[in-house]
Amino acid sequence: MTVDDGRWLSIQRFLGKEALLLDDKKWDEWLELYRPDAEYWVPAWDDLGETTTDPQAEISLIYYPTRGGLEDRVYRIRTGRSSATTPPMRTCHLFSLLAAEERRDGVWVRTSWMVQSFREDETLTYYGWAEYDLVPQGESWVIARKKTVVLNDLSHTMLDIYNI
Repeated sequence: MTVDDGRWLSIQRFLGKEALLLDDKKWDEWLELYRPDAEYWVPAWDDLGETTTDPQAEISLIYYPTRGGLEDRVYRIRTGRSSATTPPMRTCHLFSLLAAEERRDGVWVRTSWMVQSFREDETLTYYGWAEYDLVPQGESWVIARKKTVVLNDLSHTMLDIYNI
């Protein structure tokens, strides 16, 4: 069942907050948007032009079974131990909320997104769609699962959590 207008607006604000925190590199606040057991998955494309379906058995562009993987990624970004983040990129996240459906434990959400990134005199654009499982937390939401599909995954640089 589709969510009502109030919940739609609440979801829109929450996802906007995620985009803003990524652009502003407010890593701790961004991590707090995810439950400790949240899955973060960016599947790869197979030879038949379909995304992989099992992150445990097939290749993924990024896969973290829990928020701990995201925390490790943020640690590497902060400490300069990530070649993908040196020098740091400037980013602009744009998204459109396309669908939101009530589920037993929360809501399922589908977005379209685009991220413009700039580093070393080069502008990069990635785009695709994402699915979220959101669960209520206080007056807002928390992410239980995020699956991001990158439609133009041929990359001139390494993809990372902040530029997709």
